[in-house]
Amino acid sequence: MLPLLYYITDRRQFPGGEKEQERRLLAKIAECAAAEVDFIQLREKDLSARGMEALALSALTVLDQSRTRLLINSRIDVALACGAHGIHLPANHLSASEVRSIFSRARVRAPFIAVSAHSLAEIDSAESHGADFAVFAPVFEKNGKANTSGLEELKQICHRLASAASPMPVLALGGITLENARLCLKAGASGIAAIRLFQENEVRRIVAALLDR
Repeated sequence: MLPLLYYITDRRQFPGGEKEQERRLLAKIAECAAAEVDFIQLREKDLSARGMEALALSALTVLDQSRTRLLINSRIDVALACGAHGIHLPANHLSASEVRSIFSRARVRAPFIAVSAHSLAEIDSAESHGADFAVFAPVFEKNGKANTSGLEELKQICHRLASAASPMPVLALGGITLENARLCLKAGASGIAAIRLFQENEVRRIVAALLDR
């Protein structure tokens, strides 16, 4: 099975003023769609609900007719208002089952629900509540600080899940590079989640390398 690829946005890392950063972000989203990245998490935490909704609508227009799915970080109201494909839940947020119920009451069927996790216990909770996948972090790095045990933790988590009949996919996040991404996949990760890996490189080249095309 091909690894899942998950781009997490951070428009503030682009140069220029606010409008230029947004322009560059939408261009990167289009680039990801053309390269068939599976998911994009719109994570612009500084935006108001209205600002996030406007940006999400622009992103969905860019993604029209593509297979790439847009998830909104934490803001269920925004995800419902703009018609995004799903939601990414931070750790210690509402459970995936609670959020799926909210979407169901809004007559939204089968949203994608991703959950952040930082431990085996949080992975188990995400799986028990029916998350579509979890993003485990940090594997190598967080906020510029190295994590020497993350890869081994990832390996243990994936080994534990592998015994299930239909294991929940776990994606690796945190200091991911093209070189160490292969270590994550070898450890059992179902895919790769990253900001800089996609945002600072030619996406088609990254995707081709990760999928061994």
